[in-house]
Amino acid sequence: MADLIQPRTLKGFRDYLPELMIPREQLLDKARRVYRSYGFAPIDTPALEYTEILMGKGGEESDRLIYRFTDHGGRDVALRFDLTIPFARFAAQYIGQLGTPFKRYHMGPVWRGENTAHGRYREFWQCDFDTIGTTSNAADIETALVIHDLMVALGFERFQVRLNNRLVLNGLLEELGLAGQAVKLLRVLDKLPKIGREKVRDEMTTLAEGESGPVVFHDRAERILALAETEGTNADILDRLQRDFGSNARAAEGIARLRELLDVAKTAGIPEERLRLDLSIARGLDYYTGTIYETFLLDKPDIGSVCSGGRYDNLAGLYTKQKLPGVGASLGLDRLLAAMEEMNLLPKASTPAPVLVVQFSPVHLGEYQKMARALRAEGIGVEVFPEPKKVGQQLKYADQRGFKVALIAGSDEFAEGVWNVKDLKSATQREKVPAAQVAEVIREILQER
Repeated sequence: MADLIQPRTLKGFRDYLPELMIPREQLLDKARRVYRSYGFAPIDTPALEYTEILMGKGGEESDRLIYRFTDHGGRDVALRFDLTIPFARFAAQYIGQLGTPFKRYHMGPVWRGENTAHGRYREFWQCDFDTIGTTSNAADIETALVIHDLMVALGFERFQVRLNNRLVLNGLLEELGLAGQAVKLLRVLDKLPKIGREKVRDEMTTLAEGESGPVVFHDRAERILALAETEGTNADILDRLQRDFGSNARAAEGIARLRELLDVAKTAGIPEERLRLDLSIARGLDYYTGTIYETFLLDKPDIGSVCSGGRYDNLAGLYTKQKLPGVGASLGLDRLLAAMEEMNLLPKASTPAPVLVVQFSPVHLGEYQKMARALRAEGIGVEVFPEPKKVGQQLKYADQRGFKVALIAGSDEFAEGVWNVKDLKSATQREKVPAAQVAEVIREILQER
């Protein structure tokens, strides 16, 4: 007999048991409803792309994380590391028939060969939404509104969408004579929450351009960090930016766009404390050009941003001569699930059906299935236990799986046309409920739960 293969999972990957997969699917359904309510249409793209589509688009660090190989046809291919770059390729390929502006949402797995960390895996799902084909700040504003409404729909009240604009950061770098090093510097600034102020300053100070020596000296690194660490109300921060950098055309545009975003969001009814300016946010990916977003759970900030994104005006230009500026954001589904798991926010259930029909007597299997089908037609999920075991064993199974209601009937009940309906949480039982009223009683119990 051959040796058994040890069942194991690759590092950085995970299996999803029903108690995690059920809330995962519920989160996907809620995100889908929010995106569709704003008019975003669903699309899908392949997991595999030609490597040239993906390489060099998110920066050197992203390139190192790409799973890349030669397929059986000798083609150089790679697994997508996000959903934005495939969307830029998709838009360039189909925009003639889609028209602009085009709003899409896309949910699917992506892969990054990176070190695993808290809430971070090598395979994870993203739930993206984007508007492409317009530079209007209205699209940036709507992105913030979608993120806000998405978090509320997912059941969160204590969260914060933090905002910045790459134009402001680039304006500062222009003022410091460092515009040519913007990509490298912003990539380093993005590490601020992870490695701290001193290490970021040291990395900036020692950045070199060819053999010309340091391109950011200590005083200029301090100016960048001082801006990133600006605190105060949104109005205070905007006033300081206007005072210090308003004369720079690029920064002035970024300031104006942020001001309008906050003003419109307030008029639209978004609580002011939910949208906060944070000048330390840089977003590490190279393709961002304008507004950027990161979303944090105030009760679990260490998990990192759970919904991030920004404006990218030049990404599709890699695939087409047509100007296709875009803006959007991505919900990190698995990171959010990890946070919810640690915060004990996930329901303890491993069944999607709330009702278990106890098979009390095998001769009545047809009647059990008849009731189950009638309840399913009413929109109530039902499972019929497959064996006529002792009622106590079946109820133990129901408790372990997280069923909310058990239906019990034997020969006496069928003779009277009634059922016993047991509320499994309270351990109370409604006896001799007429068959025609069972669905109504179940709904009452589920509503209470």
